Amino acid sequence: MTISPAEVPTSDAARVGPGPLVCPLDLRARSAAALVGFLASSPPVLQDAALGIAPETVRTRASAVMAELAAGAVHVISTTWTVPLPWFALVDPAQRRVVLASAQDDPERQVSWRVAMADARRRVARALKVVKTALGEDGPAKVLADTGRWLEHFHPHSAVELDYGGLVQLLNDKDLLEDSSAADVNAIVDALETGDAEEVALRYESLREFWGELARRERHG
Repeated sequence: MTISPAEVPTSDAARVGPGPLVCPLDLRARSAAALVGFLASSPPVLQDAALGIAPETVRTRASAVMAELAAGAVHVISTTWTVPLPWFALVDPAQRRVVLASAQDDPERQVSWRVAMADARRRVARALKVVKTALGEDGPAKVLADTGRWLEHFHPHSAVELDYGGLVQLLNDKDLLEDSSAADVNAIVDALETGDAEEVALRYESLREFWGELARRERHG
């Protein structure tokens, strides 16, 4: 994946480039990471059905592949069926890019945000500080801390993209256009900082309604 620095919004305190900006897909390492995640979250009966060799052998081989990464981290991390809500703290809600298409399975269809690495690190650090103070070190704070450590692996003049990937094929045009997830998460961070519990509850309910439908699809197929 390659983009120009001109395609990345920046604050006055951030710089991106020189370009082009290239994001290796790291398919082998990402497959290995997915295997490790599968072993950590799936029941033994499913592992036995899906794997032809012992789980410990798979874990050892996958870990060895991940250790080969020169930067110590894959360039792309992904989840299925949802976007971890703390990730939205990385981005400016106003910089959302929405591309609709005539069909929901059109590969051009997308929702994404791009942000300068320096801005992403600053936004995550601020969100982590606020969330840890308000909610403690578990849950959202742990996701933010892990995300911050991941961002540190990359060049300070690089960029980050947050996108919905294949989820756009599960959502109709109206839902994509009315989605306020990034704005809601950033508003929650602001409200936690000021102690506005009512605003936190209101924004969380909006997020629960939007992402709850995708969660139900994951459970029921």
